[in-house]
Amino acid sequence: MSLEIVILAAGQGTRMRSALPKVLHPVAGNSMLGHVIHSARQLDPQRIHVVIGHGADAVRERLAADDLNFVLQDKQLGTGHAVAQAVPFITADTVLILYGDVPLIEVDTLQRLLKHVAPQQLGLLTVELDDPTGYGRIVRNGAGQVTAIVEQKDANESQRAITEGNTGILAVPAERLGDWMSRLSNNNAQGEYYLTDVIAMAVADGLVVATEQPLDAMEVQGANDRRQLAELERHYQLRAARRLMAQGVTLRDPARFDVRGEVSVGRDVIIDINVILEGKVVIEDDVVIGPNCVIKDSTLRKGVVIKANSHLDGAVMGEGSDAGPFARLRPGTVLEARAHVGNFVELKNAHMGEGAKAGHLTYLGDAEIGARTNIGAGTITCNYDGANKYRTTIGEDVFIGSNNSLVAPVTIGDGSNTAAGSTINQDVDKSQLAVGRARQRNIDGWKRPEKIKKP
Repeated sequence: MSLEIVILAAGQGTRMRSALPKVLHPVAGNSMLGHVIHSARQLDPQRIHVVIGHGADAVRERLAADDLNFVLQDKQLGTGHAVAQAVPFITADTVLILYGDVPLIEVDTLQRLLKHVAPQQLGLLTVELDDPTGYGRIVRNGAGQVTAIVEQKDANESQRAITEGNTGILAVPAERLGDWMSRLSNNNAQGEYYLTDVIAMAVADGLVVATEQPLDAMEVQGANDRRQLAELERHYQLRAARRLMAQGVTLRDPARFDVRGEVSVGRDVIIDINVILEGKVVIEDDVVIGPNCVIKDSTLRKGVVIKANSHLDGAVMGEGSDAGPFARLRPGTVLEARAHVGNFVELKNAHMGEGAKAGHLTYLGDAEIGARTNIGAGTITCNYDGANKYRTTIGEDVFIGSNNSLVAPVTIGDGSNTAAGSTINQDVDKSQLAVGRARQRNIDGWKRPEKIKKP
């Protein structure tokens, strides 16, 4: 059975009170529409058609991809009218209809729904709600068969008492869809072409409407305003937290933890409060992450320890290495096994060898630091001359004194030492001591300046 997917993403979202199209508002670091497209791709469709309208250029620019066909809905005349814009492009056997502002839908739920589609049967996703206000109601006959969907504004008193709501998510035989779209009417309270009218048409044509429900009602929750967007965010994060805990992660407080990307984890990982994981993050066994850390696009090998308030972006930390508190590892940073980066140390495009240390108040940029080398407090690599960047190479077993300025390009040989307070702008050979500071003078009889008295 071939499949194509239509995602409705043309709405303006006036209650968001934003210049940004509604479907581009983020949940967990990705746009709502981006989440829906990600789920759709996992179903392996022939094509995904995205119906756009308000902010069409911004949506297309943000999400353009080879497997997406953007279809413009010039006038927003209802969900049925939106689907009709995509019908001419559909060639598959089955069509699945999704919504760009319903980002939490689970792939498993959609797979269960698709199993209901047959030449004489379609699949409809419904949801049981304590308060179905705003939802179209699922009308069934005495035998429990679906006969129609009635929108709330068109429902009578008894229909409004129904608690089974319409999610709008449908899986239908493609050969029927074009006919149903051509027969839609806008004779209703909203003056719009409702996709929901397809259900009554299908029943009149002798098709069976088979229903499926999500395991969690929040899967089908949309966002029309900032409050609902925040609710989706928190539910997404709690769901992500539960999945990580099931894989062997200890979260000190699942309510104070955010995932904004793709995370893979090992066992016996401990993550403290207010940690944010962004992009693609790999965390191996026995890693400990302290509070208030942000880790983006980074890999943490077995036994890594990251102390409080540290930021990692594009870094790789080797087995048993540690960083922080208040460390910043920027893109291109690699720490080999058991390397140590301490408080207020910043690294960028720097490689620290096995067991190397930079304990305090240091900046190392565009640098190669050999195994077991110790970098003294207050040391910086002067890697930028205002136009170009240059590299600093420090060998193994080197001792860099405190408050050094290493002016690149410069090479410091294995086993060498540099004196505290030095500016090193020439290469240092193996096992040498480099002293690059002015000679101290002690002046006898010097008088301390006195404060001038004002008249």
